[in-house]
Amino acid sequence: MQAIAISDSEFAQFQRFIFDAAGITMADAKKALVTGRLGKRLAFHGLQSFGDYFRMLKSGLHPAEVQMAVDLLTTNETYFFREIKHFEFLRTQALRERSRPQPFRVWSAASSSGEEAYSMAMVLADCMQSTPWEILGTDISTRVIDGARKALYSMERGRHIPPEYLKRFCRKGVGPYEGQLLVERSLRSHVSFRQVNLNAALPELGQFDIVFLRNVMIYFNNDTKREVVARVIATLKPGGYFCVGHSESLNDITQAVKMVAPAIYRKEA
Repeated sequence: MQAIAISDSEFAQFQRFIFDAAGITMADAKKALVTGRLGKRLAFHGLQSFGDYFRMLKSGLHPAEVQMAVDLLTTNETYFFREIKHFEFLRTQALRERSRPQPFRVWSAASSSGEEAYSMAMVLADCMQSTPWEILGTDISTRVIDGARKALYSMERGRHIPPEYLKRFCRKGVGPYEGQLLVERSLRSHVSFRQVNLNAALPELGQFDIVFLRNVMIYFNNDTKREVVARVIATLKPGGYFCVGHSESLNDITQAVKMVAPAIYRKEA
């Protein structure tokens, strides 16, 4: 079956759709991505054009399909221990706090399929001793959140996990699960996942000692960055830390936090 082409005007409709839904500014160069990811949905519904699919999404009659389209159009590239210096920083902070009675709380605010949150969990399990700790992972995509809860990954996806952590915190699949790894149950018990849209008012999440919001702001324009960052910083405890991707910066975005290291900011106590 020949793939259906997307016109410039149809592509512009989906650029607006994903901006309104997720605050993501989608470059013109992403036309092939939209065609590839949404084309299967046209075939599934027997539609003849991307305009027909857009009208279906905007009809208000198919909320599950709207979420499906958002899932498909949001980028979810991640891996375990990506940008390792942030995890070294997390370890340093956790060691400083491990004698306190209050729970140490960390938020992976764009957790995708869960590798970032479970990487955090391995670090905290290794150094928090008797101090209670918990991690929240959130993403706009329900599809990747469902996958994160399963905590099942290909062995190839685990290649950046330190060998001692891989041995201690992961189980090697056998039989039908050969070639896969499962994050160990006791580690998973400290990690929860929920669907959250950072481009809207946040639900009640509590306060956090450290928040990672990495490699997602590159998809936002400056106005959206300011709105999202303000929402996220409001969840930080005084003196808490905010980590962004190493290709990202909060210059001209907020004065509520101060840089203390590359891509690491601190909220005033």
